[in-house]
Amino acid sequence: MIAAKDQFPRLNPEEYFIWEEKQTDKHEYINGQIYAMGGGTVNHGRIAIRFTAMFERHLENTNCIIGNSDIKVKMANTYDYTYPDASVTCDERDKNTPNYITYPCLIIEVLSDSTEAYDRGKKFRIYRQNPILQDYLLVSSTRIEIDLYHKNNAGEWIIINYTEGDTIELKSINLSFTIEQVYRNLKLN
Repeated sequence: MIAAKDQFPRLNPEEYFIWEEKQTDKHEYINGQIYAMGGGTVNHGRIAIRFTAMFERHLENTNCIIGNSDIKVKMANTYDYTYPDASVTCDERDKNTPNYITYPCLIIEVLSDSTEAYDRGKKFRIYRQNPILQDYLLVSSTRIEIDLYHKNNAGEWIIINYTEGDTIELKSINLSFTIEQVYRNLKLN
C-alpha cells in the first residue's frame, strides 16, 4: 500500500478507530498523524497475494494468523497502527484483539517508488520496536529483488539481499522458497 499524508483531524487512538470505521479507505495512524492508504500496482497486488497464499498453505495446521493488507498491525508499546502488505502472528495474545494484531513475527512490505524510503527507514524503526518481530521482508515490485531484515539470536538486525536464483529463508515461520515463486509470470520494468 502507498501512504499519503493529507490534512486529517488530529485524533487520539480511540477516536481514530471510530473515525476510520466510517471511512471508505484505509488510514494508518502513526504518532498521532493519519495517513491515507492509496492503491498499488497490479504487480504490487499480485506479489502480496502470493505471499499470503504461500503462508496460508504453509501454516494451515497451526494457530498462526496470516494477515493481508486489510489487517491492521498495532506497534507494541505504542498507539501506532499500520497496514502492511502481509504479516504473520503466532502469538496467543493476538487471538483476543478483533481489530488488529500486535505481535507479528513477520511483516512484508511490497515496495513502490513513493514508499521505499519510508518502508526502509522510519517504518522499519517503528516495526523493530516489536520484541516478537524476527523477519521484515521488503519486496520490489519492479525487479527481482527482495531484502530480508532478520533479527538474529543476539537481537541484532542483519540484512540479506536476494536476487534471481536465490532461496529465501524465513526463520520466523520456518519456510524456505525460491525467489522465482514470488515473481513468476510478472511483467517487470
